[in-house]
Formats: sequence, C-alpha cells, structure tokens
Amino acid sequence: MFMVTLICNPAQGPLNPTLVENLRSAWGGDTSKWLAIGEAVEFEILQRPDNFESVWKDLQSAGVDLVVLPTENRVKKMLLADMDSTMIQQECIDELADEAGVGARVADITARAMNGELDFEAALIERVGLLAGLDEGVIDQVLNTRITYMLGGTDLLRTMKGAGGHAALVSGGFTAFTAQVATTLGFDENRANTLLVANGKLTGDVGRPILGREAKVQALEEITAQIGIHERDVIAVGDGANDLGMLIRAGVGVALHAKPAVQAQCDVRVNHGDLSALLFVQGYSRADFVA
Repeated sequence: MFMVTLICNPAQGPLNPTLVENLRSAWGGDTSKWLAIGEAVEFEILQRPDNFESVWKDLQSAGVDLVVLPTENRVKKMLLADMDSTMIQQECIDELADEAGVGARVADITARAMNGELDFEAALIERVGLLAGLDEGVIDQVLNTRITYMLGGTDLLRTMKGAGGHAALVSGGFTAFTAQVATTLGFDENRANTLLVANGKLTGDVGRPILGREAKVQALEEITAQIGIHERDVIAVGDGANDLGMLIRAGVGVALHAKPAVQAQCDVRVNHGDLSALLFVQGYSRADFVA
C-alpha cells in the first residue's frame, strides 16, 4: 500500500477539494483524510501510479506538492537535516562574503556548487579563501542580523522529538553557525566545518577533513548505529548536491526547494510547502504538531 499526500502553501491559496477528489478517484484511492484543512490531505492507494511524474508536474503548476510513499514505516525515528537554505533561509558563507565585499562572486560559486556543477570541497576552499582577513566578530553580526529560520522548522523539531525522535544537523557550512541554529531549534547534535581564525581574523582556510557529501552519509551511518535504528527509520532533508548521498540513503529523502540537479534524483520534492511538509508526509496532522 502507498500513501498519497498533497501539500500546498496556504498563503498562496487553499488546496482545492475538487482537485483532491478527482485525483483520488483517478488513482482508486481510499477515503481522503485532511491533515490540515486547505493545506494538506492524504489518501491510500494500492500501488505507485505509473503516471506519477506527469501528474506531479501538472500539480506543480497549480502550486501543489505531491508525494507518494509506502504506507509501512511512515513515522520516522530520526531527522537528519542540512542547514543552509534548509533549516535557515540563507547560505551563511554568502552572507559572510557580502560583509567582506565579495558577495556576488561567492554567491555564484555557491549556486554552481549546490547544483553539482563544481566539486564541493574545491568550491568551499575557494570561497573561504576570499574571506581572509575578515574580522571574527562578523560571524556574530551575521547570526544576529542576517539569519532567518525556515518556516515549519520549530514544528518539525518539537513534534519529532516529542515523539521520541533524534535530530541531527549536518552542514557543509560552519560550526560557528550550526551551534546556534541547533540550540535554537532543538537539535540533539550538529556537525559542520570549522572556520580557522588567528588573531581575531579569518585566515581564509577551513579545518580538515572537510565535511561534504560523503561526510553526511557517514553521519547517517554513525548516528543510526549509535542510537540503534536502521537507515530506513530516518527522514533526511536538504537542497544541494552535497546532500544527495544522505537523501538517497535515508528511508525518506526530501529535496526541499532544491536545486534542479537535486530534484532530478529525488522522489520526494517539496517546492511549495515548508518544513512542516516533513510531518505531513509522515502522517501527522496539524493538530498533532507540538506547540
């Protein structure tokens, strides 16, 4: 059995009940269950539809995300999340670069690296090199004035942890940012790269080894072993090419507002909903969210 979940951004207009019922009827679905009125609904079907991709594309143009997952083992025991453009709305290195006066150059490299056009490690080293000489205090300035959290993140963390889940933040960014983001949102642990500092200034280098795509997969392997669960018990979320390894390996990998190259390799793509979509696809209703 498979569960079909439709999700929209209610700020852009409610989910049309007629659209839902037409799809449910076409796919021979069971009775629809609204998880959040006008925002998210689900129904069960016997098998994954052959025309999923064409229907997904049609619904995207209508502002609706479509997810089809096996009904069995829907509720996950662990969240493994990227940080930049996933749990927060910015790319931290781009914000630092803007303060250093090289914002446009660094943002271009970031965009190409996240779409898989550049080697992640080489791109990170190049971008960090452009920050050499920046005052260390700028990190706190960026944290306090430029960083905003992705909608739905607090609901996601509180609800999964309230159900006994574990939450890990794994970022190709920097510990100076993940430490605060993890504490604010309630992650159990965080892993990221370390910006090197000398005499109160960024040296333009980053600690080794660099945490990239393979390190995120390693985090998945190590943390699941430590807490005694299987990789299929994990829901992972990210947006960049360096997230693909963990997205593919996890029980459910969610490409959230992701780069085209990432969406092309992921079955679960959320482009209209926010992080609360990760709760809806597990079967939580908005009434179940931990406030």
